[in-house]
Amino acid sequence: MFYRPETGHGLPHNPFNAIVSPRPIGWISTRDAAGAENLAPYSFFNAIAYEPPQVMFASTDSKPDRPRGKDTLANIEETGVFCINIVSYALRDAMNTSSGRYGREVDEFALAGLERAPCQTIACSRVATAPAALECRLVKIVDLLGVANAMVIGEVTGIYMDDACLNEGRFDITRFTPLARMGYQDYATIDTVFAMPRPTS
Repeated sequence: MFYRPETGHGLPHNPFNAIVSPRPIGWISTRDAAGAENLAPYSFFNAIAYEPPQVMFASTDSKPDRPRGKDTLANIEETGVFCINIVSYALRDAMNTSSGRYGREVDEFALAGLERAPCQTIACSRVATAPAALECRLVKIVDLLGVANAMVIGEVTGIYMDDACLNEGRFDITRFTPLARMGYQDYATIDTVFAMPRPTS
């Protein structure tokens, strides 16, 4: 089949997210100017540059108690920092709990029963049991097409890695089984890695 997004697909559910998958999950922790913390997962997330290291995520929803976007976006606009926590399979239920549309006063760390640890380069907490975390300073927010769509770009200023995930000088994802977002309500795990050396010119 072929369809144009503006005229619709005619299917029971939107297939777009299922086509663009699997996607890494950026489990983003923030703190507002008053010190209240927030934690929420975003699957429109990825690394975008090496030097300096930079990442992006997109916020695609809004909340009645925020003038635009969600708590994550509002907090980043206030403080200019955020932390991206990597989601392991073991943390899947806590991640899912934190994905709800809660009021701005709700602390998802507490709601999901998660221990927090202080970041080293920014004023924010990270998920203590996450296998890795990227501490970020805001570079820019880009408004996208659509009512509530915005892309956040950050420079990575600090990187935490669980020592148990280091194997002969490499960060070994098979030691924690990362969780990936598919379409619909589906997720997948990554537990197989293989190498394909690039052709030499």
